Amino acid sequence: MKAKIRVTLKTGVLDPQGKAIAGALGHLGFGGVGEVRQGKYFEIELAETDRARAAEQVKAMCEKLIANTVIENYEIELA
Repeated sequence: MKAKIRVTLKTGVLDPQGKAIAGALGHLGFGGVGEVRQGKYFEIELAETDRARAAEQVKAMCEKLIANTVIENYEIELA
């Protein structure tokens, strides 16, 4: 089973990297770009075949290591 995890900053948390990307896009001639928010994406191959146990394991991974839950949200997709 594969877990796909998307980690993003919570609303209201400053995103200096997103602001830098937005500025660079403007300098490169890409007009009309509004706010840019950056994040992280992970794919984890799991040996677990039970969907509920896999979801529980991945949630624990996110809570303990992958995401800083004080400032980040995460979404899990199991495939």
